[in-house]
Amino acid sequence: MRKDGDSESRANARLYEALCALQTPEEAEALLADILSARELADLAQRLEVAALLSSGASYLDVSRSTGASSTTVSRVSKCLNGEAGGYRLVLARLEEQKTN
Repeated sequence: MRKDGDSESRANARLYEALCALQTPEEAEALLADILSARELADLAQRLEVAALLSSGASYLDVSRSTGASSTTVSRVSKCLNGEAGGYRLVLARLEEQKTN
C-alpha cells in the first residue's frame, strides 16, 4: 500500500517523537530491536562509528579498514557529517559532552 506524502510525514513525525521519548540506552535498545532488523541496526551503528572516526580526523582509508565500511558508505557519511542537517555533528557533540560530565 502506497502512502501519500502527508501520511508519510505524519508517520515520520511520530517516529521522531518516539525517539525523543526514550530516556535511557536500554529503552533505545528495546525500541530499535523492535523496529530494525539486526542488519539494519548494525548498519546504523557502523555509520555512527564512521562519523565519529571521520570527525576525529581519521582518513577515509583508515575508517574503512577499521569499521569494514565500504568507501561509498564512508564517503556518504562524510558528506552528511559536513552537510546542512547537522545530525551527526549534534549527536557526536552530545556524546562527547556526556563523556566529560
